[in-house]
Amino acid sequence: MGIDLRQVVAGILTLTMFVMLGQMIKRDHFDSLQDKLPGEAQDVQVGNANVIEKDGLVKLSKGSKGPWMKDSQELKPCWSRTTFDGIEQSRGYVTFSLTNGPEYHVSQMADAVIVARYLAAALVLPDIRGSRPGDERNLEDIYDVEKFMKSLDGVVKVVKQLPNEISIGDLAAVKVPNRVTEDHIVENVQPIFKSKGNIRLATYFPTVNMRKTTQKSSVDSVSCLGMFGTLELQPEVSEVVDSMIERLRTLSRKSDGLFIAVDLRVDVLENKNCHGSGTNVAKSCYNAQEIALFLRKVGFDTDTTIYLTQSKWDNSLSVLKDIFPKTYTKENIMPEEKKGKFLEFEGSELEKVIDFYICSKSDVFVPALSGLFYANVAGKRIALGKPQILVPADIPGTSATVTNYLSPYVAKKNHLAYSCFC
Repeated sequence: MGIDLRQVVAGILTLTMFVMLGQMIKRDHFDSLQDKLPGEAQDVQVGNANVIEKDGLVKLSKGSKGPWMKDSQELKPCWSRTTFDGIEQSRGYVTFSLTNGPEYHVSQMADAVIVARYLAAALVLPDIRGSRPGDERNLEDIYDVEKFMKSLDGVVKVVKQLPNEISIGDLAAVKVPNRVTEDHIVENVQPIFKSKGNIRLATYFPTVNMRKTTQKSSVDSVSCLGMFGTLELQPEVSEVVDSMIERLRTLSRKSDGLFIAVDLRVDVLENKNCHGSGTNVAKSCYNAQEIALFLRKVGFDTDTTIYLTQSKWDNSLSVLKDIFPKTYTKENIMPEEKKGKFLEFEGSELEKVIDFYICSKSDVFVPALSGLFYANVAGKRIALGKPQILVPADIPGTSATVTNYLSPYVAKKNHLAYSCFC
């Protein structure tokens, strides 16, 4: 019996469509896996091409080795200070702490500003508390306090400390979910505030979903300001981050100073189930070998410079360095005179801040781990006009088009940041 060539071609096209669909589903699933967080706390030619993606999301760099993507124009805030009504007379105090790293800080700050604004309460400068005992700092140790207070001028009254007559015991502890709503404040926070007069606020994270919603709220502008307009690094920390980025660019001469930042932490990988079976199994994290293969298959040259968020070198990372010899951690590129302070112990708040801002400013960001770090780095990058976020996948075959792995936050423009910036 003869073979119908048309049926063969149709079968091949159908198989190809299913493979592409599977990869798209897995990218969406990488984002959706963030929705549960335990605990509280287009065809494009790569290489030397110069191609513009639809809607101007991505431009491939011309003349550089690999599928590097150009920055887009830095976005401007959609919110305006003229949209804020005047501050009502303060009727009590809201205190809180920033905890667990900058990816949590931006969300905790946004919720605290929303609550204080709605209650017409004064916001007390937060302290910063790490996950380890003794890792406690003042806000000015990491962030610029003057700029913080100026950013909220006319929006929320900010005081540096509680009055002497109010003790810690006078504060009512209140928990609010991330991205707190007006309804939640009215039903669960306002009655306690009216009764006690002063509250100690803590944000918990039932989900880490940072996708924008279609529902509009009167607190949207306050939320955008709190998340994207309040926290800037203080000069010393900013200088360390900038010097490390400059060092990475110096090491990347062959790729025009471009480098990749990968959020890959061995201790987190060990506590996650990163194993899947079959090409269509979605995963929430990827190990060093999988990241190395992904980067090679989407077209990055072996001379590419890679920054890892891992604190200190681990032998499990050697497989990545074997393929990409220019792979570094903080201890390799931080100025020697700063290591004593900034690398005092693994996982400190200072280390996390450095990782967050280097990942936000790198030429390409690859989250090997799903979660809030990925979500809030994505928001920061979108605001900075750096949409080059690649969600890894187990790619069948030997090569793939890099833009097929662009983060859905960017490809679909569904990140909360797109509601805050124009």
